[in-house]
Amino acid sequence: MNVRREESDLIGSRDVPPDVYFGIHTVRARENFPLTGVPLSAHPELVRALASVKEAAALAHRELETLPAARTQAIVAACREIRAGGLRDQFVVDVFQGGAGTSSNMNVNEVIANRGLELLSHPRGAYEYLHPNDDVNRGQSTNDVYPTAVKLALRDAAGRLLDGMSVLANALTDRGGAFAKTYKLGRTQLQDAVPMTLGHEFDAFALTVRDDAVLVQRAAEALCEVNLGGTAIGTGLNADPGFGRAVIVHLADVTGAPVHQARDLIESTQGVGAFLQLSGAVRQFALRLSKICNDLRLLGSGPTAGLGEIRLPALQAGSSIMPGKVNPVVPEAVNQVCFDVFGADAAVSMAAQAGQLQLNAFEPLIAHLLLNSLNRLDSACRLLAERCVLGIEANEGHLRELVERSPGLATALNPVLGYQRTTDLARRSLLAGRSVRELAGESGLLTDEQIDELLDPQRLARPEL
Repeated sequence: MNVRREESDLIGSRDVPPDVYFGIHTVRARENFPLTGVPLSAHPELVRALASVKEAAALAHRELETLPAARTQAIVAACREIRAGGLRDQFVVDVFQGGAGTSSNMNVNEVIANRGLELLSHPRGAYEYLHPNDDVNRGQSTNDVYPTAVKLALRDAAGRLLDGMSVLANALTDRGGAFAKTYKLGRTQLQDAVPMTLGHEFDAFALTVRDDAVLVQRAAEALCEVNLGGTAIGTGLNADPGFGRAVIVHLADVTGAPVHQARDLIESTQGVGAFLQLSGAVRQFALRLSKICNDLRLLGSGPTAGLGEIRLPALQAGSSIMPGKVNPVVPEAVNQVCFDVFGADAAVSMAAQAGQLQLNAFEPLIAHLLLNSLNRLDSACRLLAERCVLGIEANEGHLRELVERSPGLATALNPVLGYQRTTDLARRSLLAGRSVRELAGESGLLTDEQIDELLDPQRLARPEL
């Protein structure tokens, strides 16, 4: 049994463990970048996307007859295994790495080559029969393979986030319908404003999520413009004639994504505009989702010393010392996901502006952070919907009481009594602790019928009806 496998590169020779599918470049990358402890395999979308690019390239070579048929067949077969989830433990380079993703690309090239060699009945490392660079990477560069794969991976993750956002929006709409006739007092600057329904509040939350989903969708569509075929800097040097056109067609077929070649391959190789657009859309959603969670925690604060307008589902004991305490743990957890996304967006922005000339060397950071943000927000949306929003109940009696004793009701009398008189009513209501309704009746300025009509909760909350 072979217990060692020696491989060579421009630096020298190294022993590679005989039981692995990766090779010398991956071995060196593992030694050079012990940074996060998070391997490439932690992003299965990116692994699948890299394998998709390699499969599309092999199919293009088969079409162009620029690689021997047996080699292209072995590459395609290995890529399909990887895309189906195989060999996942072989993608071991750290997600943070120098070289603009070269280590990730070579890790994939080596795994595909060595699995392909097995399929061709050759031992791993026998690269004269199937080479990681000359065959698997033929017509490509890290600089067009890696950003193309990152875009495909982000598009997949964005699609899942959009599904999660839909789940959350639907849950909020469900509560909006359930609370459509639950009257409450609105607030501005944390002070009493005018009446509304609790349904209004949840419908507004739902629209926020749906509006932000439109931005995420647009950003995901922009990811379909790729620089594959541009090789090192976008000029296409060393790509076979016709390869760029053919590989894009095959990539679209392999992935089902409507990918198309960039209008300017040089700009697309050095620019990261699509990543910034996606990061901005995700950041906006995280900011507004955090605001929704803040509102839910505030509305549910109490049970006796807070607003206490809604009851969030009780999921676990809230204290190791205070018996009976229950905390808004799901909104708190989602807030933390949002804070993480804010920080990721700042780092993506720094990485985007730090690239020089014809390439951005910091795309591994961009890929890692954006994939994390998309996947964590997806989980957060589903968690918030299923473990919190759908179980929210209204404290209806308390809500109605707050409406009836608020000085803010005087606003509804403005059209009849004028601003000065209603201001006096509001002031007296606050000082005496008596309702605006009661004081308006005593004033003799309005009949009981007028007061009933002007202060009718349905009219106050839905003046359009």
